[in-house]
Amino acid sequence: MTRRWGRYSFDKDKKENEKSVPFGDRPFVSADINKNLKRIKQDIGNSPDMTVREFQINELRVIAVYSDSLVDIDVVNNFIKQALTMEKGQSNDENNVFDIIKKNALASQEVKVIREWDEILLSILTGDTVLLIDGFAYAITGSTKGGEQRSIAEPTTQTVVRGPKDCFTESISTNISLVRRRVSSPNLWLETMRIGEETQTTVGIIYMKGIVTDGLIQEVKERLNRIKIDMILDSGQIEEFIEDQPSSPFPTIYNTERPDSVAANLMEGRVAILVNGSPFVLVVPTIFVQLFQSPDDYYYRFHIAIFLRLLRYIGFFISLVGPSVYIAAITFHQEMIPTTLLISIAASREGVPFPAFVEALIMEVAFELMREAGIRMPRAVGQAVSIVGALVLGQAAVQAGIVSSIMVIIVAITGIASFTTPAYNLAISARLIRFVLMILAATFGFYGITLGLIIIIAHLNSLRSFGIPYLAPLSPLIPSDQKDAMIRFPLWSMFKRPRLINQNNTIRENGNLQPSPKQNGGESKREE
Repeated sequence: MTRRWGRYSFDKDKKENEKSVPFGDRPFVSADINKNLKRIKQDIGNSPDMTVREFQINELRVIAVYSDSLVDIDVVNNFIKQALTMEKGQSNDENNVFDIIKKNALASQEVKVIREWDEILLSILTGDTVLLIDGFAYAITGSTKGGEQRSIAEPTTQTVVRGPKDCFTESISTNISLVRRRVSSPNLWLETMRIGEETQTTVGIIYMKGIVTDGLIQEVKERLNRIKIDMILDSGQIEEFIEDQPSSPFPTIYNTERPDSVAANLMEGRVAILVNGSPFVLVVPTIFVQLFQSPDDYYYRFHIAIFLRLLRYIGFFISLVGPSVYIAAITFHQEMIPTTLLISIAASREGVPFPAFVEALIMEVAFELMREAGIRMPRAVGQAVSIVGALVLGQAAVQAGIVSSIMVIIVAITGIASFTTPAYNLAISARLIRFVLMILAATFGFYGITLGLIIIIAHLNSLRSFGIPYLAPLSPLIPSDQKDAMIRFPLWSMFKRPRLINQNNTIRENGNLQPSPKQNGGESKREE
């Protein structure tokens, strides 16, 4: 496993010419340029997208090696031209050519001097251009990355009405720039490593120095260092390796595609994990109430944010227990239903051959199938197929006497309520647990639902995310953190960061920002 924190630096004290270094099985660059070129072609399999360009300087051979599909050819040409330009007055001594090329290259590119053979291959395969000079057992690499990349677009899973409209892409450098544009602070620190024996995927952790606790940073590094796998293609794979409770249906790591959400979490003392090739960034630690918070909660006035946040909690509860309550009431507790409504339900269920549980199971499975089909269908027809399928299938099922009309209403309300949860992975968890509660309701009625909810709450209370209680600040109860838990207080009143997450720098504002009405003379009351 190749892991390198930070940036590789060339030891200037070891710049001596190593023409005598033998080139056998040792993983170093040879002083013989022909052997180097032959080995590159062998190791990469004579790939047709690998370009080798040869030049001559003072009777010394210099070759440039790069991959056509990974570089910007204009940047490559500029790098080579700048590096191989010999100005008047520069020494023509063969021993100084290497230093001259390195000095010239530094004027236009991010340049590294490397000797390890694995670094040579990795540089070529990540879009760098490698310069090899005959007679020198070192190579010069310049950053010439290019190729096709997806442009910055609007978020697809975390849309907002008010707020920034940009989202992360598959390029880790682009993602880092999106965060730095929002947090222009020298305290925003970044460390990188590579995970994946074959993919050599770049993984970065980003945090606010002075706000985040050192123990959290160390824990994140240790968990990432334990990952030993040949392939990392998305941050979801990283998430599965580093989460605290992999067997829990509830997500203990928050993922987002919004740079403003990452910036806000960094300022609270959390750590963000970026993976090259993934537009979703992981944020740790994660608490349960965080999954109900939408970025635009902080862009609206707090009255609206309170209403919307409470609406999400209600929607999550409905999506979790909606069909179960109906099954329990119809099967065991008819006396709890008003007589008029009970007569209406009985009339709609007349002729339905299945019990309420089977009826609900059929409709829920059909709804999940339509939801999955809508995602997998081509974008142009996916939404139309989902809507038409739901209408036609529901109406046909009622007319055929397979399900009752009230069951179609219950499943529709449950499905709509599940879309109110901002965190998609939490909404999926509710969809899974819903079937378990349906079985308990069909077996034990309301007693089974109550038992299931007690087990869920106990399980949530036992979860930890990088050492932080999952139900904080509700359990343990932290009064000072209730200002941004179930509801959101005004921004001018939230002058402290979350206590359990941040223990270094707890103050985020001076605590004297409450607006006050203007008095006579145009001066505020506070100023008087």
